[in-house]
Amino acid sequence: MGLSDGLLNPTKKAMVIDDCCKMIEGQLASKSGMSGLALKTAFAALKGVKPGYISDVVEQILPQCFTALDPVWNEGVEKGDPIEHLSTNRSYTADALLGVTDARVKKTKRQIVRGTYEKLRGSAKKHVEEAVPDLAKLISNYTQV
Repeated sequence: MGLSDGLLNPTKKAMVIDDCCKMIEGQLASKSGMSGLALKTAFAALKGVKPGYISDVVEQILPQCFTALDPVWNEGVEKGDPIEHLSTNRSYTADALLGVTDARVKKTKRQIVRGTYEKLRGSAKKHVEEAVPDLAKLISNYTQV
């Protein structure tokens, strides 16, 4: 069973999406300096696309993200600590997640989305890597038996 099978079942899906959105907001709030300001401005622009846009996008991409994370998560389960394994392999984890978002942005017709993403893509891996420990904990919260 893959992560998306367990994490997106009807009883957990809304909570997982909500927690992912809160995690993103928390990561954003922790950013400072010019790059933090750029990220916050870009996020505000994306939120302005339409009400609920961020949670809609999170809901749409989570299955692909969880599928992309399955191999490294499963390795971590086999080694006994998937949270630590994702965190230790944050570069691989970030690449897997960014592969999903890169593919999605290529298909979007919304210029504001594509333009914003392309402007920030160069620094995205660093920010995603920083978020991996929080994401690993979030996943673990919903995969505990």
